[in-house]
Amino acid sequence: MKKRSIALLAVAGAVLAAVAIAWPRAQHVPAASPAAFAATPGNIARGAYLARAGDCIACHTARGGPAYAGGRALDTPFGRLHGPNLTPDRETGIGDWSADDFWNALHNGIGRDGRLLYPAFPYTNYTRVTRADSDALYAYFRSLPPVRQANRPHELDFPYNQQAMLAGWRLLYFRPAVFEARPARGAEWNRGAYLVEGLGHCSACHSTRNRLGASEETLSGGLIPTIGWYAPSLTAGSEAGLGDWNKEHIVALLGTGISPRGSSTGPMAEVVARSLQHLTREDLGAMAEYLKSLPASEAPKQDVGEPASEQLLAEGKRIYDAQCVDCHGADGKGKQPAYPPLAGNRAVTLSPAVNAIRLVLNGGFPPGTTGNPRPYGMPPYGHELSDAQVAAVLTYVRASWGNAAPPVSAPDVNRYRAVPLD
Repeated sequence: MKKRSIALLAVAGAVLAAVAIAWPRAQHVPAASPAAFAATPGNIARGAYLARAGDCIACHTARGGPAYAGGRALDTPFGRLHGPNLTPDRETGIGDWSADDFWNALHNGIGRDGRLLYPAFPYTNYTRVTRADSDALYAYFRSLPPVRQANRPHELDFPYNQQAMLAGWRLLYFRPAVFEARPARGAEWNRGAYLVEGLGHCSACHSTRNRLGASEETLSGGLIPTIGWYAPSLTAGSEAGLGDWNKEHIVALLGTGISPRGSSTGPMAEVVARSLQHLTREDLGAMAEYLKSLPASEAPKQDVGEPASEQLLAEGKRIYDAQCVDCHGADGKGKQPAYPPLAGNRAVTLSPAVNAIRLVLNGGFPPGTTGNPRPYGMPPYGHELSDAQVAAVLTYVRASWGNAAPPVSAPDVNRYRAVPLD
């Protein structure tokens, strides 16, 4: 850790030497008029819709707490961050913020006090949001009941708690830029790109990150250390690539959490429940159109290591026959729509196997949505099965019915047994 900190300080020092001449200027786009952010029913309704599209409530609401009053903790490899209060309380929220202050935070990643914001607030995506949409969001948040709840200070390790370090990071990885439409692609595609790349900030989870937390390959998949789940690639067919999906199946998955091709569990279930199910069918269709158009890629080749022993596979089959066969079948084909197939299921063959491990340990349900109000789910087995038993049954599933994924070890399971769900 000490060597890493020294190395990062050296990098910061080198890049800060160029800040004076190379610093990306903050952009300012004025509001069309004061009417753009006035507290009219139209502006408030539009802002409420956009807030749901951006899933703002996910980070700005503590579990069981007042909506948008902040307080939710986000653990990162660099320390703990806390979502701030977005209600219009004058002392602890945004009651004294102007529409320009709000735009500056959303677009430039700069707070009202001039301090640089940490990119856990995904301004690297939100910078694409138009000024008109920013003003509508501002009108909505200002219409909420004010909640007096002081913001908790971030708890970041040195040197990540230094503004100079953050300035160096921004110099390397951030440029303010409003979304630019590509007319040749058509209105629907551009709307989908705007939602996926901007407000929806899908790349915040579904992208590989480097050691400094910056996205390297957009939508190529990656482990989310903040919550201990793997967000699969949206471009690789072997993971969650959607290029060969029927468009209506993508719309169903985004809007209800289930489709003939798969279902949403884990963190994505929360995204569907709190955000995507509330979008119009037109916007979901636009997102599907854009996601289907992404250039196909190949997932990184898996290091299969040593093949599973016959003894381990036999133990896995024994556990499967005792615990899983009634729902998923001896042939792994499941019983749709209640019990998904495991044969050919990309979700269970992903590497790392963290998602499958957590589902066996903790269970999982698709979200309860208007389109799927009574979802079927899987009960937890963490209290019944040891780490070695979970590893055995998953190894069996990942090597059966045509599946060909690396074995799972007991230490792999133990690593995630104690990881909180939230």
